[in-house]
Order: sequence, then structure tokens, then C-alpha cells
Amino acid sequence: MSAPDRPGGDRPGGADDLRVLRRAVREALHDLSPPDEVRRQMETERGWDPKTWRRLCGELGIAGLAVPEDLGGAGMSYVELGVVFEEAGRVLLCAPLLSTAGLAIPLLLALDDADARREHLPGLCSGARVATVVTAAPDGRPVHDNATVDAVADGPGFALRGSAGFVVDGADADLLLVPARTADGTAVFAVEAGAPGLGVTRLVTLDPTRKQAALRFDGVPARRLGEPGPDAARALAHALDVGRALLAAEQAGGASWCLDAAVAHAKSRVQFGRPIGSFQAVKQKAAEMLVRVESARSAAMAATQAAAEAASSLAAGSGVVGGRSAGELRDLPGLAVTAAIAKAYCSEAYAFVAAENIQLHGGLGFTWEHDAHLYYKRAWTGGEMLGRPDEHIEGLARHLEGA
Repeated sequence: MSAPDRPGGDRPGGADDLRVLRRAVREALHDLSPPDEVRRQMETERGWDPKTWRRLCGELGIAGLAVPEDLGGAGMSYVELGVVFEEAGRVLLCAPLLSTAGLAIPLLLALDDADARREHLPGLCSGARVATVVTAAPDGRPVHDNATVDAVADGPGFALRGSAGFVVDGADADLLLVPARTADGTAVFAVEAGAPGLGVTRLVTLDPTRKQAALRFDGVPARRLGEPGPDAARALAHALDVGRALLAAEQAGGASWCLDAAVAHAKSRVQFGRPIGSFQAVKQKAAEMLVRVESARSAAMAATQAAAEAASSLAAGSGVVGGRSAGELRDLPGLAVTAAIAKAYCSEAYAFVAAENIQLHGGLGFTWEHDAHLYYKRAWTGGEMLGRPDEHIEGLARHLEGA
């Protein structure tokens, strides 16, 4: 599969480029995110190491792969970034990858605010700063354009009131991007960490490898990014679709690790005088896992390809994607539908393969010492993020009825 034209240039990437990138990322993560380090980081309050994140951003440029070069990025595309997410999923990387590179940066690129891009993107690409996006209400429902935060004019700026839940890296991000209701419609606001009136509660969730927080806004000063109304709402929807595509790639990577672990165990575990992998029942399980993993990878690659195509002609500072305004992003064919399909399928495939991996390991798979349960927990919490599979399936059904 060839990558689309890159936003920062006119040279298309190819399969060889992706293989080189995958190899480099896999080797780096093998050294920086081994199982012992994952377990060490998940026990910390922050959940990730700032030095490791800055190193990944500095040496591999993973946060800014899809950011134009004049804004501090590598000028590649979401196809290349999808490879990074897949490899990160394989090792359960503890880092603000989803929050910063998967949500905040796509939103900043989609919003029609050149000043915000110039101000925030270089620091995010270098790893000097971390950002996240409020994507869920306190009860976990996706925000979309039904924000649970209100913004009112307060002198030259705005003040935010309301609450949000399950914000990835919400307790430690330097920059919060918050969708909020205004008199003129939905708008996106930038809030700095530690702003007066901002309440942060760290949440204890099923997945210890990815930290989340609940936020409360009590008159928090904020800066509006871009203009309110349909343009902001649709730019937000576009960014969430990109996030779904990248999260699907991460899920495919995690499922791939589970398959490899199950096969390796089936080859080495001897029962009744022969490896358990020689038994037909185990072969059938492994075959079904393989089908799910390969299908998940295909769905995720199609989604990141669609994301790259939707953003391929993004001109820095113009807020224009593919010759359309940000307000028309949601009408672009391909991305919204493909991202929904990928997120729904990859969520279910990952949960299935992670569970089968535990089953094939027998009693060993249920122990705290084995890593199988960490992938199972990541699979289920990831399935709840950015819309559950059933929600996406219902949305796709409505789309087909309308078509």
C-alpha cells in the first residue's frame, strides 16, 4: 500500500518507506518500552516518563509525523503515524501519544486558526509540551457537538463552566483543548494547565497503562481557537475521526502481540507428550485469531489512509482541507465512515484476541505476572474510547439508510 501525498511535500511515501519506519520505531520501543518499564510507569501517578517522550519526539519525531515541516513536524501523513500507533500498541507504550499526536494535533491542524498552530504545534512536536482534547462527558458519552461545558465572554477572553470525564492524560497535559457551547454555537477553547478554577481528579480505570482524569471548570479562563459554529464543530468531528483511525491502528498492534504470544506459547507448551499447538482445537483458535488480526490491520490501514487523504492538502495557516473549508470536513467521503468501521471492528477484534490469548495460556494467562491481562484491559478500555462499537455500528446503519 502506498501512502498518499504528504502534507509537507509532494513526494508520496511507499511501502519501503513504511517498512523502514516500522523497523526504526519497533527497535526504539523495544529499548524504551520493555515490559518491565511498562509496569514501572503504570504504577506512577503520571503514567509515563517525560524524558522518554521527549526522546521519542526528538529522535523519531513521532508526535509531529503528520505536521507540516514549517510548524515543527516531519511533513509526512497519518499513514506513517498509523504505523507508529500500531507499534506502540504492540508494546503498550506508556506515553501521551493518543492525547497529543492522535487528538490534539489533528484538532489544531483542522481548526481555522493559524496563530494557534504556530503557537502550539512546535512545542507539541518536540515533546516539550503535551496536549489533550476533551472527548467525553462525565458519564463517558462522546462529546461530538453536544459539549458539556459552557463558555461565556469574560473581558477580552472567555470563562468556562461545566465538567468532562475520562480525559486521556487530562491531569498532566500542559494544554487542554475543550469543546464548549457558546451563544454562536460550538467552539474549541485552549486552557493552560493549572488555570484558576480548573479542578482535576485522577481516575482509577481498568487500564493502568493509560491514565485518565475528570475535569471541572469553574470560571476557568480560556482562549477561543478559530470561529464558533459549524466550522468548529465539524473540525472537531474530523479530529475525532482521525483519532479513531489511529486508535484502531493501536488496537491492531495490540491484537498482533496477543496472537504472537499465543502462538509462541502453543509451540512451547507440551501436554500429553506434544506441543499444545498440534491439537486441532488450538489450531482453530489460532486461525480465528489470525483472521481477526489481519482484518483489523487492514481496517486500520484503510482508516489511516482515509485520514491522510482528507488532510493531504491541508495548507498551514489556511484552515483548508482538500480545497474545502474546515466547516465542510464532515462531508468528505471516506474518513468518517472508514474510521467508524475501523474503530468498531478493531475494538471487537482486539477484545476477542486478547481474551483468547489468556485462554490459550491457561492458568498462566490469569496471573498478574504475565502481561496478557494488561493487553486485555487496554483492549476493553480502548473499545470504550471515542465511541463504543455498537454506537459506530448504529451510526453506520443510519448512514446507509440515508444513502
